[in-house]
Amino acid sequence: MKYTILTANDEEKTPSSFLPSGVIAKIVIYLSVVMVFVSCNTLNRLEGFVYYRLSANPATLDPALIVDLAGGSIAAKIFNGLVRLNEDMEVAPDISEGWTISPDGLAYRFRLKKGIKYSNNQDVKANDIKYSFVRILDPKTRSPNIWALDKIAGAKAFMAGRARDVSGIKVIDDHTIEIRLEKPFSPFLYLLTMPAAYIVPEGEVRRLGPDFSFHPVGTGPFVLKEWLPDRTLRLEKRDDYFDNKAIVRGIVYRIIPEDLTAVTEFELGNIDVISIPASHFRKFMDDPKWNRHIYPVKGINTYYLGMNCSRPPFDRTDIRKAVSLAIDRDKLLTTFYENRGRIASGPVPDILRKWEISSGYGYDPEKAKDIIERGGFENRAINFHVTADQEVVDMAEFIQAYLNKAGLRVRIKQLEWSAYKEAINRGEPDLFWLSWWADYPDPENFLFPLFHSSNFGPAGNRVRYKNSEVDRMIELGQHANNKTKRAAYYGKAEKLIIRDAPWVFFWHKTDYLVTQHYVTNFKTYPVYTMDKGTEIKF
Repeated sequence: MKYTILTANDEEKTPSSFLPSGVIAKIVIYLSVVMVFVSCNTLNRLEGFVYYRLSANPATLDPALIVDLAGGSIAAKIFNGLVRLNEDMEVAPDISEGWTISPDGLAYRFRLKKGIKYSNNQDVKANDIKYSFVRILDPKTRSPNIWALDKIAGAKAFMAGRARDVSGIKVIDDHTIEIRLEKPFSPFLYLLTMPAAYIVPEGEVRRLGPDFSFHPVGTGPFVLKEWLPDRTLRLEKRDDYFDNKAIVRGIVYRIIPEDLTAVTEFELGNIDVISIPASHFRKFMDDPKWNRHIYPVKGINTYYLGMNCSRPPFDRTDIRKAVSLAIDRDKLLTTFYENRGRIASGPVPDILRKWEISSGYGYDPEKAKDIIERGGFENRAINFHVTADQEVVDMAEFIQAYLNKAGLRVRIKQLEWSAYKEAINRGEPDLFWLSWWADYPDPENFLFPLFHSSNFGPAGNRVRYKNSEVDRMIELGQHANNKTKRAAYYGKAEKLIIRDAPWVFFWHKTDYLVTQHYVTNFKTYPVYTMDKGTEIKF
């Protein structure tokens, strides 16, 4: 494996003077793509179907095994859970008609809607819910999503082989099930909106075995009719769906890895909706043909520069604060990043925060330089790891220039993704560039995995930050069954994290989708599981 080492240049780079590398190569590729499609620009489309683009082939459509966005977004149209997220990102009934929670916050009892059927015409029963959840926890399944359900009472004993069943899941009757937790966990209902908690039919899973991943059977508004790996995937609507039925006849996902190819296919009318690649953002925004059909999606994410808090120089709070003061995030957002996001004041995304915080750290390069000099770290060599993605490399060079100006000597090291992730999990770099995207829309998902001291390394706390009071506030929030108390605890935790500055909080990315002019009733969703595909029409 080859690694490319980039060192600091004598010439300072700024957003206004930097020209990203690879432009000529992209032009050549684009012209090649245009020439390929100029003589065959008509796709043999299925009437009444909406066409989307996927950049990668889904690994699986089995909810127990899904970890990728592509698989999860498709699964949301094939399956349902006990609960779902409504348009306000609040938990609402799905195949359940409602639930009750015991006063101690441990027992959740769900009553199922009657008459719901799988696409094979079998009725959904409470036993299916128990089977689906136990299957996730069963070591034989090898599910990467165990963490979503391991808070259920008896789960750990079952997974360790000390029990034959999960004691905390109890079927009351065909339409009632109770789930008891080991201890209160306030975001538990949010976990049940995730693909890992989708309900599957026991008979079909046992009959198909591993093939269930590619021939899924669920209760959702669509069924999988065809899957040609690395080419297309076709869903067709169900006329017997229990909720709002799809307006379109079906959905076709075209698997196109190359952004230039996808954009060309969209412009030829062979795709109806695409997410605008960063390299084409300005092109679409400035084109009156398309800019009336662009839809922003405020992402539940945070992009950050992580600092290894376990060793010098970033084991010192003052030096970490100096790094934040040295970088003009506003300028980077408005120039290099073309305003495709919102400045972050802390780790919790703006649309999830229910408390007030200060605006965080501003841009004060002189103060940053003074702190670094007084700390004795002037010209200190700093290892900065990034992925080989060109946009990330460009961003790293801007950050390098800012920090070099503040007195540090930053060396950039590019790694391919798997090697990069392994390196930061082991704590190798001093600095690294990363983002965190919500698994579920609750502040806890941005606090516990990323900053609790029990999660060093692969579990999420890759900066190895430790603060016992932050740990305590997060835990109190997890166990509080009152929304006001939860917000108070999480707010205190976030303010302490901002004070300690283990990250430079950059921004929350906004994605942009563009549709063909004939697409109507198009809606965007901050969480992919919210999109059941039933509203869009022509």
